[in-house]
Amino acid sequence: MTTRNTGWAIAVTGLLTVVALYFLVPVYWVVVAATKSSGDLFTTPGFWFGHTVELWNNVVQVFTASDHIYLRWLLNSVIYAGGGALVATYLAAAGGYALAKYEFRGRNLVFGTVLGGVLVPSTATALPLFLLFSKLGLTNTYWGVLLPAMVSPFGLYLCRIYAAATVDDSVLESGRLDGAGELRIFHSLVLRSMAPALVTVFLFQLVGIWNNFLLPLIMLADDKLYPITLGLNAWRSQVDRSPEFYPLTIGGLLVSVIPLGIAMVVLQRYWRGGLTDGSVKG
Repeated sequence: MTTRNTGWAIAVTGLLTVVALYFLVPVYWVVVAATKSSGDLFTTPGFWFGHTVELWNNVVQVFTASDHIYLRWLLNSVIYAGGGALVATYLAAAGGYALAKYEFRGRNLVFGTVLGGVLVPSTATALPLFLLFSKLGLTNTYWGVLLPAMVSPFGLYLCRIYAAATVDDSVLESGRLDGAGELRIFHSLVLRSMAPALVTVFLFQLVGIWNNFLLPLIMLADDKLYPITLGLNAWRSQVDRSPEFYPLTIGGLLVSVIPLGIAMVVLQRYWRGGLTDGSVKG
């Protein structure tokens, strides 16, 4: 029995190692490539450093190129991802709590529709959204990217499950007996109880919006409205005729990873706690 358990432990460890390498090797390559000049990118081994370390120069060029356009792209990504994730998390919390704790006709139908929304890939809705927003005059505006980012079917589903498992009915009744209104109960008691799940939803939504490429590509034509993903693609498209865009693109890619890394480090303990709590109480 011990030998069998040891074999399983080795197999699981080996699988996790392969998965970790799958995610970490590209990050390592980006870090190494960001330290190279245009010449070293093609004359030195891909997974080792070049003859000189040009990281600082490359980063400075990223922020100063094209009249500091990268700063604008970075700010746009913060607006799209940060604002969209915050609103989506709040709406998911409100909707999930309502579906879990209020009895009303059609509740199961609404929840089933939400489950259907989870199964629909975002690529399938991008073109219909573009056609709709074109008629409303919202294309090539911040709202064209922000409004779809404010809706998270997966977040609503997760909040509904979490609220049903963690929000005690007796606590809600106590609040009502004390004279608190439904909104005050939601903001003062429910949101606090659902904090781990909300952080989970926020992180998933933040990463998804930050890395989104297709929707901004369809919605936006003005490069001053681009998020980082679209801006880096615009730089990459120029590398054939201007090789100096190689270090700009790679340096910009490295910088774009840093905000997500900071968010994961700061919020990971809430994220892990939310997943663990949900699995135990569910």
